[in-house]
Amino acid sequence: MTEDHQRAAAEALFCERVLAKTGDSVLLETLAGVDTPTSWEHYPKGEVYDPETGAQWYYHCHEPAHESGEHGHFHCFLRPLGPDGPIHHLIAVGVDAHGRLKRLFTVNQWVVGDDWLNAADTIALLPRFDVHLGRPSYLVNRWLTAVIRLYDDEIASLIRTRDDVIAHHQPTDPSVSTHEDRTLELTSEFYANLQDKAENLDVSA
Repeated sequence: MTEDHQRAAAEALFCERVLAKTGDSVLLETLAGVDTPTSWEHYPKGEVYDPETGAQWYYHCHEPAHESGEHGHFHCFLRPLGPDGPIHHLIAVGVDAHGRLKRLFTVNQWVVGDDWLNAADTIALLPRFDVHLGRPSYLVNRWLTAVIRLYDDEIASLIRTRDDVIAHHQPTDPSVSTHEDRTLELTSEFYANLQDKAENLDVSA
């Protein structure tokens, strides 16, 4: 998989480099036209969905800022049966205020309200996350796709950990299911640095 990862790293860096030429970033492109982002509001309005692949994403920001310096995160989904079928959360991609990758993480089902899939079936959907749309930003769409390709092994591990955490969690309120227990939100996380990852793969910026 090294060649695939090298290509993904090169594409993610290329997207960042092109955006930087005009003083833009993945975050600025995503929030284009928004003067003051509202915490937890989905951006762009209506979310992003590629009908050919079933890939879907939206961004929302934190208030206050996450302790890691994270501005907000992209929630990435897959609809394997089309827009009217089930939707499955794959991963959340956190970025800082400059649009730089900060972390990857998974969440409990109640956080995103998706249709639950076990780890093996969720991991099997990862290669299908591929957004080829000109709007709201072709470069953001390709960057997200590349990040998920580049970190597919780490994401698979996070999803397995998610299931393990949920399987061993005991809600304090016995009337609440584990998937709906609001005391369990974050189920796994991995702090990521795109530049370091690319260098380890001998991919230059």
